[in-house]
Amino acid sequence: MGRNISSSINLGRWTLDEFEEMIAKAAQIQSTGRRVEYISRQFLGVSYRGKTLIGDDKTPERFVVDLSGVDCFTFIDYVEALCFADSFLSFQESLICTRYRSGIVTFDHRNHFFTDWIVANRTYIEEVTKKVGGRYTMFSKKILNLKENGAFYVPCIKPVERTIDYIPAKSIENIVLKNCRTGDYIGIYADNPGLDVTHVGIFVRKKSTPHFRHASPVQGKVIDQEFEGYMVDKPGFLVLRPRRVQTTSRKE
Repeated sequence: MGRNISSSINLGRWTLDEFEEMIAKAAQIQSTGRRVEYISRQFLGVSYRGKTLIGDDKTPERFVVDLSGVDCFTFIDYVEALCFADSFLSFQESLICTRYRSGIVTFDHRNHFFTDWIVANRTYIEEVTKKVGGRYTMFSKKILNLKENGAFYVPCIKPVERTIDYIPAKSIENIVLKNCRTGDYIGIYADNPGLDVTHVGIFVRKKSTPHFRHASPVQGKVIDQEFEGYMVDKPGFLVLRPRRVQTTSRKE
């Protein structure tokens, strides 16, 4: 990678040649949303596994690529980084810039919250919740990482005040779903203080039916679920949209 970084690599179901072939096929897809859909589709069936990243307030951060199991956030991390790859090497470079602010591989530079992407990756990610939700959009001011009792969700990460736009689940109507695009990143809005979302995934339209592609802790793997059905008991959702991509690795 051209960097002196402690790393851990596990390609899971893929050999290196198979992974490079998948990258090459994705690079030929010009539509950003379709590229996201193609890449994320390759992960269907990959096991759900949390806590694959190495690093915390007591443990030095290591750069991890572990495709044998993903949680909801590492899943979209890998998909977003692969959008900018034309080789395994450039995928690693892109992943560093997707996962870490300024490409600095440390725990305190890791993007711990979904809306961190808006701040850290604005060149590559657009916040489009208002565009999608229109007059249905609501907002909430939160201090991310701060629990009601004053404790932190993520140790040693400074809380930050942020306004969160979201679309209430009860306001999902055809006009809203028509404004979502295949490849949009979806965050499930968190009612509780200190969090922006409780889960993330990807919006995919299959035969005109909206689906939510995500690493499901309930099903234990990456799956597709009908979006409206999934949202029935959820408070709402946020929408981030990948900007037009070029087949080159991201830069800090």
